[in-house]
Amino acid sequence: MKIYQNFKKFLEQRGWWKIFTYLFFGGLTTVVNIIVFAICHGIFSWNWQISNSLAWLLSVLFAFVTNKLWVFHSKTATWCALTWEFNKFIIARVASYVIDMGCMYLFINLLSTNDLVAKVITQVVVVVINYFLSKIIIFRGN
Repeated sequence: MKIYQNFKKFLEQRGWWKIFTYLFFGGLTTVVNIIVFAICHGIFSWNWQISNSLAWLLSVLFAFVTNKLWVFHSKTATWCALTWEFNKFIIARVASYVIDMGCMYLFINLLSTNDLVAKVITQVVVVVINYFLSKIIIFRGN
């Protein structure tokens, strides 16, 4: 536990803790996204569009909880405030979903990239975009 506390203190002193936690939970969100995609597309043989959409939905729900609780420590006093925060999160994620689907189309359909490789590359782009959307629009001031 001492190693964790020293590591956290080191990052906090440099203003990097929030970025680290976002990248950590963003990485876990990416893992959720890729695993769901791989299962749906690789095992169930669903087309990449449906597999990608389900992967997006489940990873967005995971990301909302982790971003709210552990990255931005957002507090909402009322059900209405929580609903508004969740709606902003979904709207921002829909924007990244469009980018995700566009990148997947580009890599798979136009550049003939392997589906899973396309998914991994696309997720790097999406994680960066989502950080800025979350920080600027959804969890402002946290």
